[in-house]
Amino acid sequence: MHRHVAGALTGRKTKYVVLVFWILAMVVFGGFAGKLADVQNNEAKSWLPASAESTQGFDKMTPFQDPNTIPTTLVYTSTTVTGDALAKVAAGDIPELSKLEGVQGTIAPPLLSKDGEVAQLTVKFDVGKNGWNKMPALVDDIRAIGDHDGVKLHVTGSGGSAADAAEAFGGLDTTLLLAAGLVVIVILLFVYRSPYLWFLPIFSVAVGLGVTMGFVYLMAKYAHLTVNGQSQAILSILCIGAGTDYALLLVSRYREELRNYEDRHEAMAHALHRAAPAILASAATVALGMLCLTFAEMSSTRGMGPVVAIGVAMTYLVMVTLLPALLVICGRWVFWPKRPEFGSVEPGESGVWARIGQRIAVRPRTIWVGGTILLAIACLGLFRLDANGLSSDDTYTKEFDSITGQKVLVAHGMADQSNQLLVVANAAKQTEVQQALEGVDGLDPITTPNGQVKSFPLGPPQGGVVAIAAVVNADVSSPAAYDVVDAARDAVHGVKGADALVTGQSAMMLDTKGASQRDDKVIIPIVLVVVFLVLMLLLRALVAPLVLLATVILSFGAALGISVLLFEHVFGFAGSDPSFPLFAFVFLVALGIDYNIFLMTRVREESAVHGTRKGALIGLTSTGGVITSAGVVLAATFLVLASLPLVFLVEMGTTVALGVMLDTMVVRSILVTALNLDLGDKIWWPSKLGQGSSEPDDAAELVNA
Repeated sequence: MHRHVAGALTGRKTKYVVLVFWILAMVVFGGFAGKLADVQNNEAKSWLPASAESTQGFDKMTPFQDPNTIPTTLVYTSTTVTGDALAKVAAGDIPELSKLEGVQGTIAPPLLSKDGEVAQLTVKFDVGKNGWNKMPALVDDIRAIGDHDGVKLHVTGSGGSAADAAEAFGGLDTTLLLAAGLVVIVILLFVYRSPYLWFLPIFSVAVGLGVTMGFVYLMAKYAHLTVNGQSQAILSILCIGAGTDYALLLVSRYREELRNYEDRHEAMAHALHRAAPAILASAATVALGMLCLTFAEMSSTRGMGPVVAIGVAMTYLVMVTLLPALLVICGRWVFWPKRPEFGSVEPGESGVWARIGQRIAVRPRTIWVGGTILLAIACLGLFRLDANGLSSDDTYTKEFDSITGQKVLVAHGMADQSNQLLVVANAAKQTEVQQALEGVDGLDPITTPNGQVKSFPLGPPQGGVVAIAAVVNADVSSPAAYDVVDAARDAVHGVKGADALVTGQSAMMLDTKGASQRDDKVIIPIVLVVVFLVLMLLLRALVAPLVLLATVILSFGAALGISVLLFEHVFGFAGSDPSFPLFAFVFLVALGIDYNIFLMTRVREESAVHGTRKGALIGLTSTGGVITSAGVVLAATFLVLASLPLVFLVEMGTTVALGVMLDTMVVRSILVTALNLDLGDKIWWPSKLGQGSSEPDDAAELVNA
C-alpha cells in the first residue's frame, strides 16, 4: 500500500469516515447474515456436475417423480408388539402422517421382517424447493406421531439423513462462532497482555464476518451462488482465523513503528505501508487459491471457491481500513500496561527468536537437510490414506437416529426401501432393461402380484421414456452399493438402443467420488501455479518462490501423513471423504504460504539494507513472535471445526491445525531460515538483491489530513 494512501486512511479526520462507513455496511449487510442458512442447498444433486450420469438421469426423472420428493423410511421396532400387530401399528400411522405438510403417500405398504420384530414404512415428502431445510421439523412431527406404547420409531432414509445433517450443522450460527471467538479472545489476551487491545481485532473481525455473510446471502439468493453447510462452516472459521492473523501482523508492525515515530498517525502510515503489501499478498494467495476451486466438476466444490474468496477479500479490506482507524482513534493507551513509547527499544531484538536464529546460523545446511528428512518420513503416512468415501454409519462422530434405523434394518435382514436405483431408458426397450437388471446382484427382490421381481416401472411411459426402480440392498454410501450401481450400469448400457441412464442416491454418491478424484488431479496443479506466480511477483525472484513452494508442499505432505495415522489409530475413523485431500491441500498450501509471505517480505526488506544472511536473521527475529501467534490463532480456530459431529470437518480441522502449527513452528521458522542462510543471495536470483544493493525508501511527508 502506498504511503500516502495509508496515511489518508488513518488521517486525523478520515479515520472517523472509515469507522462510520463500516458501521453502516454492518447495519446494511448484517441484517442478512443470520439468514444465510435459509439459502443453503444441501441436496445431493446440487453437489454434482451436470455432466454426471446420475445428474442427467435425475433430470429425466421429472415426469415420473417430482425432483423435490424426499423418500423417508420409518422403522418401527418393539419387543412386546410383534408380527402382524407391529405392521398394523405402522399402517395405522398413515392417516396421521397424511396430515403433515408435503406428504405424497407411501412407496409400499408396511413391510415386516422375517422375525416379526421390525416393520418398515417408506413415505414420500414434497415440501417444495430446498425442502431439505424443512425436514428437521417434519421429522420431529413424525416421531411424535410414531411413538406408541412399547413401540420405538426410527426415522431414516433421505428424510432422516437430512434431519440429522441439519442437527450436525446446527451449531454453525451459535456454538461454532462462539467457540472460535472465545478461543481467539483468550489467545489475543495472552499475546497482547492487554485488557483492552484484543477488542479492536475482534470487533473488526466481527464486522468483516457479518458483512461477508450478508453479502454471500444476497449472492446466493439473487445470483445463484451455491452455499451449503460445509462452505458456511469453513467461511466462518477462515474469516475469523485469517482476520485475526492480519490483525496480529498489522498491530505488531504498528507497535514497532510507535517506537520510531512520536505521532501515532505517522506511525500507522509507516506500519500500513510496510505491512499491507504482505497482508495483500497473503489474502490474494488464499483468495486466488480458493477461486481455483471453480475449475472443479463438483458443484459443491465449485461453489465453495467464490464463497470463501469473497470472505477473504472482505476480511482483508476490513483489517487494513477499519482496524487501523480504530487503533489511531484509541491511541497508545490501548496497549496498556505495555505501551510502546517513542524511542524505546523493541523487546523482540533479544528474544527467543533471535537466539533460535543464532543457533540456526551455525549449521544452516545440516538443519534444513535434517528437517527435510524428518518431514519426508512423516509423509509416509500418506500411504494409509483412504479417501474412497464413508458409509452412512461412518460419516458422523456420533450415532444419529437415521443411522440407528439403518442398523436395525440390517440386523433384521431388511433393505431400506428408500434407497432406490433409478433407471431411465427408451420405452421400447423396457423389457430388455428390466431383464438386464434381473441379473444384477445386490438388488433386493420385491414381492408383487406377479411374483418377486428386482425392478418395477414407475408408472406408464412418458414421452417415449420409461422410469424403472429397484431397491439397493446395501447402505446408500457403502462400497457394496457402489458395486451394485457399477454392475447395473454395465448391464443396462449393454442394451442397444436403450440409452439407459442410472441414477438414485447411491449413483449420485458414486459420481461424487469420481468427480472428486478428477478434481484432485486438475485443481492441485492449478493452485501450485497460481501460488508460484503470486510469490514470483511479490518477491521478484524465481529461486525463492520455488524454494518456498517446495517447503509448503513438504509441510502439507507431512501434516496429512501424520493426520491419516491419527485418524486411523487414535480417532478410529474408517476413512475420508473423497473431497478431503483437495480441501486439505488448498487450505494448507494457501495458508502455509501466508506465513512464508509474512517472513520473506520482511527478509527481502532487510536484505536490501543489510544483505541476505543478516536480513534473514532480522526477518526471523522481527516476525517470529507475531507469525507464531498468528499460527496458533488459525490452528485453534480451525480446530474448533472438530466440535461438529461430522467426520469430514473433524478431519479438516485437525489436519489444517496440525499443518499450520507444523508450518509456523518448524517449516517457516527453522527450515526456511536455514535455507535463506545457506543459499544467501542466490535465493533472490535473478535479482541482485543483497549483493551490496539497496532499494530506496520513498519520501517522508505523511499525514496531516
